[in-house]
Amino acid sequence: MRSHTVVDSPFGPLTLVAEGEALCGLYMERQRHRPEESTFGEPGSGAEVFARTEAELKEYFAGQRHEFTVPLSFGGTPFQRLVWTALCEIPYGETRSYGELADLLGRPTASRAVGLANGKNPIGIIVPCHRVVGANGSLTGYGGGLDRKRYLLDFEQEHGTLF
Repeated sequence: MRSHTVVDSPFGPLTLVAEGEALCGLYMERQRHRPEESTFGEPGSGAEVFARTEAELKEYFAGQRHEFTVPLSFGGTPFQRLVWTALCEIPYGETRSYGELADLLGRPTASRAVGLANGKNPIGIIVPCHRVVGANGSLTGYGGGLDRKRYLLDFEQEHGTLF
């Protein structure tokens, strides 16, 4: 059973979607590949995972959190889930190219498939698809928009050390 809520962020409202006690979606306004709101479930139930996610997001945007611990639930194809899991291994403040990610997955010729899976990441920010860049370090597509991607990358560079 899915449920959802909306929380504030520096990017404006974020829609959090839960399935049971796990987060299965985090969507920005005007995000590419944002599902129909009818798939988000009823508002409000799942309060524990929503409260925990909101608290961790506040810590992240305050520069006090580098890793998220909320339980996650991925839909998607087996390959997409593999890519999304690998995204969580990219350290805070670092980037990887699509090709590097494909190599890490043992599929060196799959950089385009990695890019497509990356673009359909259903749990933005927490599953850090913003940390994937072009082979030459250039910013390439981001479902939330390139301005948000640049903001997140710059933010993480600025807050790379926790005291």
